Amino acid sequence: MSLGKMAIVGDGDSIMVFKAAGVSAYPAENETKARETIRKIAKDYRIIFLTEELARPLSEFLKRFDEQPYPVILSIPSKNGSTGHGTELLKSAMERALGVDILFNS
Repeated sequence: MSLGKMAIVGDGDSIMVFKAAGVSAYPAENETKARETIRKIAKDYRIIFLTEELARPLSEFLKRFDEQPYPVILSIPSKNGSTGHGTELLKSAMERALGVDILFNS
């Protein structure tokens, strides 16, 4: 695995811009396909972006990656815009790591 190797998992339209930027892109039309894909690629990538529509229903599955240094799985908005799920996850991770919310201050 090379340092900084990245992938994205999401619907076809949402991942195209990442693919154009050289990020490995894996289309997934539903959470079942996304789960299977993440299982297959987890050992090969340091960072995996996952669209929010797929990340929310996979929350319990994704928790298994919290205790490992890699891959880091980041929830990002899709072509439909943000649902706020990625922000919620970031806030929760910061509070776990630091014991305080330093960015969102709420």
